[in-house]
Amino acid sequence: MKHTQYVAREPDAQGFIDYPQQDHAVWNTLITRQLKVIEGRACQEYLDGIDLLGLPHDRIPQLGEINKVLGATTGWQVARVPALIPFQTFFELLASKRFPVATFIRTAEELDYLQEPDIFHEIFGHCPLLTNPWFAEFTHTYGKLGLAASKEQRVFLARLYWMTIEFGLMETPQGRKIYGGGILSSPKETVYSLSGEPEHQAFDPIEAMRTPYRIDILQPLYFVLPNMKRLFDLAHEDIMGMVRQASQLGLHAPKFPPKAAA
Repeated sequence: MKHTQYVAREPDAQGFIDYPQQDHAVWNTLITRQLKVIEGRACQEYLDGIDLLGLPHDRIPQLGEINKVLGATTGWQVARVPALIPFQTFFELLASKRFPVATFIRTAEELDYLQEPDIFHEIFGHCPLLTNPWFAEFTHTYGKLGLAASKEQRVFLARLYWMTIEFGLMETPQGRKIYGGGILSSPKETVYSLSGEPEHQAFDPIEAMRTPYRIDILQPLYFVLPNMKRLFDLAHEDIMGMVRQASQLGLHAPKFPPKAAA
């Protein structure tokens, strides 16, 4: 397990998590800013989810508030976790329709970028689309497959997750839009991902699994879904067969420089 400087906050006996005022202030800054940035850039399914969740702007939402909406729409829930969790726990949660949420928020000094997923990334980035049945079905299937997969297979599944749920784009009648939570919770990447700078490729699950990535840079390549239903269809295809194919074909050369040694 990697080391983290953040500590997830514990709920009281009633399940209420008390955050200090500076945490609420960071949430307010992040959500106010990001709602402006995603205008005209986020896909409609995500925006519909934002409307359903009705996230507060002046405070960090309680997990119970999110669970009420997710439970009523797709039967999902969020689950409180520490800052970083092992693959095994991650897959166990998704397989049981629970999405991990670390109950801490970044500091004001790390507003723009955080390597660890905090509550803003998880709730603002991912929870809106968990109200969408197609997206929710894919995420659930993904969790079940990951739980049964070997350590080697999980690495290929991780790339698929990265290129879809975290950093996916989608074609729509209104043009290319964003659905990946890693993009939608980052002001810089929201603008950059749709620009002419990175490469855009039509989504191919095997190609996505063969594409290396780095977590600490703007992505050099984004895969573009034809529509959201493609994820639902993928959930009913032989994803593990694709993992085997991707493994046989091997990885593509990275489109980024190696990370400098610490």
